[in-house]
Amino acid sequence: MKIGVSSYSFWAYLNDGRLDNVSVIEKAAQLGFEGIEYSGIGVPATDPKVMDAARKIREAAAKAKMPIVSYTIGADFLRAAGGWEAEVERLKGEVRVAAALGVKMMRHDATQGFPKDHAGPADFAAALPILAKACRAATEFAEGLGIRTTVENHGFFAQDSERCEQLTKAVGHKNFGALVDIGNFLCADENPVAAVRRMAPYAFHCHVKDFHTKPAQAAEPGRGWFKSRGGNYLRGSIVGHGNVDVPACLAAMKAAGYDGWLSIEFEGMEDNLLALGIGAENLKKYVAKL
Repeated sequence: MKIGVSSYSFWAYLNDGRLDNVSVIEKAAQLGFEGIEYSGIGVPATDPKVMDAARKIREAAAKAKMPIVSYTIGADFLRAAGGWEAEVERLKGEVRVAAALGVKMMRHDATQGFPKDHAGPADFAAALPILAKACRAATEFAEGLGIRTTVENHGFFAQDSERCEQLTKAVGHKNFGALVDIGNFLCADENPVAAVRRMAPYAFHCHVKDFHTKPAQAAEPGRGWFKSRGGNYLRGSIVGHGNVDVPACLAAMKAAGYDGWLSIEFEGMEDNLLALGIGAENLKKYVAKL
């Protein structure tokens, strides 16, 4: 397994201009990462300048010998204006951006659930046929450009491993798989190790994320924390500092035959560079012991 990092992990430095989507490549290399993935590139896919931006990033990554391992963007097939068909058409533009970046894989979300004004059943069983059709249409288009597509356990509604597995099976396409985020299962109040064991056989890619946790009945911890689907408290942490059993999750990935990229996705309160440096050190130790 190779160790990469998501550009999202540098969020504070990107937001205040200390880094941009080109200079982040060199910084990732300095921190010891072997590859980088992009969570957007700062230019909408509808902007005429997006392809130039993608090419500049691709050229900078090639110069630094830092492979771009994936492209991550949002999507919501149940809430998009114009319905799931319109959202698939929008995603086609993002697939073209991924192709310009030179990646062979991208991730899009599935949904955060039906809108509040939805008439009719609004549970996952009602959503699954729609999500499956949309994901299949998106991956069929992406396959033509040599790009595999994934959906991550993300967004609360389609986040636990059982629902993610159901979606993957319902799409039923060789070009479509899972992006397994080992920490995100906590957002659905699920044991990460058990969840990873379920989803690892479907994994095309893996995010390594860690969280500090507090039970729902604990005193409200204040800024920096958010609530899981069941009301428990979560705060992003440095990899190895939180409550996720990262080594056990990695062992489950390996047991399923996964030998792809591990991308750190950090969203904690600590300084991004400090957190990523420590996280990379810890992740390398864990991988070496597998």
